[in-house]
Amino acid sequence: MLRELATKVQDPVRFGDDFELDGGTCQLRRSGRLLKLERIPMEVLLFLVQQRGELVTRDQIVEKVWGKDVYLDTDNSINGAIRKIRQALRDDPEQPRFIQTVTGRGYRFIAPVIDPTPNPTPTPGPAPAPAPAPKTDPVSEPVLLAAPQLPVHEDSPVESGGWPWPALVGTMILVAVIVLIAILNYRRSDSQSGALRSERAMLAVLPFENLTGDARQEYFSDGMTEEMITQLGGRDPDHMGVIARTSVMHYKHSQEPLPQIARELGVQYMLEGSVRRDGDMVRITAQLILMKDQTHLWARQYDRKVKDLLVIQSEIAREISGEIQTALGGSKPLAPIVQPTLSPEAYEAYNLYLRGEYFLNKRTVEGFREAISDFQQATAKDPTYARAYAGLADAYALMAGYSGAPAIGYASQARAAAMRAVQLDDSLPEAHAALGLIIQNHDYDWQTAEKEFKRAIELNPNYATAHQWYAEHLTWRGRFDEALRESERARQLDPLSLIIAADNGAILYYARQYDRAIAQFTAVRQMDPEFSRAKLISYVYVQKGMFAEALSDTQKHSHGSTPWQWSVLAYIEGRAGRKRAAESALRKLLDWNRQQPIDPMAIAAAHIGMGDNDAAVAWLETAYAQHSNGLTALKVDPAYDPLRGDPRFQDLLRRVGLDQ
Repeated sequence: MLRELATKVQDPVRFGDDFELDGGTCQLRRSGRLLKLERIPMEVLLFLVQQRGELVTRDQIVEKVWGKDVYLDTDNSINGAIRKIRQALRDDPEQPRFIQTVTGRGYRFIAPVIDPTPNPTPTPGPAPAPAPAPKTDPVSEPVLLAAPQLPVHEDSPVESGGWPWPALVGTMILVAVIVLIAILNYRRSDSQSGALRSERAMLAVLPFENLTGDARQEYFSDGMTEEMITQLGGRDPDHMGVIARTSVMHYKHSQEPLPQIARELGVQYMLEGSVRRDGDMVRITAQLILMKDQTHLWARQYDRKVKDLLVIQSEIAREISGEIQTALGGSKPLAPIVQPTLSPEAYEAYNLYLRGEYFLNKRTVEGFREAISDFQQATAKDPTYARAYAGLADAYALMAGYSGAPAIGYASQARAAAMRAVQLDDSLPEAHAALGLIIQNHDYDWQTAEKEFKRAIELNPNYATAHQWYAEHLTWRGRFDEALRESERARQLDPLSLIIAADNGAILYYARQYDRAIAQFTAVRQMDPEFSRAKLISYVYVQKGMFAEALSDTQKHSHGSTPWQWSVLAYIEGRAGRKRAAESALRKLLDWNRQQPIDPMAIAAAHIGMGDNDAAVAWLETAYAQHSNGLTALKVDPAYDPLRGDPRFQDLLRRVGLDQ
């Protein structure tokens, strides 16, 4: 079809000030410079120029470009082609110089053209001045983007052997960037029609399906999901927000309809896909959906030979980078894609990193132990792998809080891993966030910690965890309004994250907004009745004098004998004036500590509830000697109010750096 249309516009024609359309070579040039235009838009442009001055209906375009009785989404394809033509010509649909939209009917090429050679067939003279251009069809025109034609091996038997995941990085980047182009193009069309929204577009990457048939390979498909979130989240954060992993994994194997998911996540776009290995081929399928009308803006299947993948990645990256420049128009150019060379050791390290992230995100003590093992193996395979060191730092930093063990046992290892990650890659947001958390929790260096959190957010504004940890940081310093705003940013990026929602409840508690805190913790409990952070609601009840509710909640959500259970029971019973019950719980807590040392903060809290300020201060001093992260709440936690007039407490507050 392209050859047929090109024959009709065989000789180059010029229009506008400096455009030239060469039907012989199917090229569009401006001032001699070749402009990129894909096959379908080129065919549509050739047809419009061939019929210049005349109305060309959409049905005529379909028949000429695709043929009769075609069962494709030609409406959206035409919309996308027209938009790409306008983009190449820098044409304004509101005040067109080249392509006029006749609403509900079709299009007309309105620019005068100059044929450099005589045309044997009569051609219309310069088109008469058109009537005022009708408004562009208010129905938005999504873009269908072409992708490189890739080999497809339909007959290859599916195998579930080892996965060469590091080799998928280039393909992930390709998918991520093409998705970004589609969204940017679509938003640009909104701008042209006067309907550009001021807020960022929001995208959710739904969990990629594991099509191996082997449940043991789940971490690979989960790793693909996380890589896509990372790649897309870092491309153009000023214009596109990407929902974090925690929220999208809620929909793994979900049967909920896409419109409902979109409403729950607050997104306008969704990317869904699958991964598998067919013999020596790796196959990735993905599709981008505009949720307001469930239009499929873009869908592709990628088949790559493992042995050839690294060779072509740089070529793909260069091609896509060029497409980005075209798609962005006058916007700030995106950073170029750098394709690393991966050694066999780096392949193995990446595979181990994905496993480590899989277990880290379980947020269990056993999961942390498995993650630490995987990250350590990854760094042994590739000592230059910054992301593995950042993951190791996170695992060590979080282990103490979840296990109840003294933080001093993990602080030095967490710090070493975070420092190494930053040294290896200063542009890695995860590394700066992890370092900020460690410096805050164990060094009590508030200025440096804030600098690191801000740096992580600067590097990737779509990194929800950085916003969450920074909100917590602001809370410890008593900057509650700022903390709540930062917490809301984290929620927008990770709307179903229980820890972000529970931390929001904690901020409200520390800000002494007790009723709002109870409502927030109750909402978290509705999603997961046993979520550990929501147990802070017992302390909120105590501050309101609701001792029966505090006791009932603690007993209901305690399973077996734990240090936390006895600490909270001693605190509640002590505040309620039931001395004997409080002393019984305290004995249980001290017995536990003799058998296996626990965080001194738990014992200090029990003594505060019982009104034994001397013992409470002594245990707080022990916590300070062990660099407990529990001391970060000294300034704001209402539980410490009975100690605030004690000079020893004020001195401790000064040493922790929270006296201002």
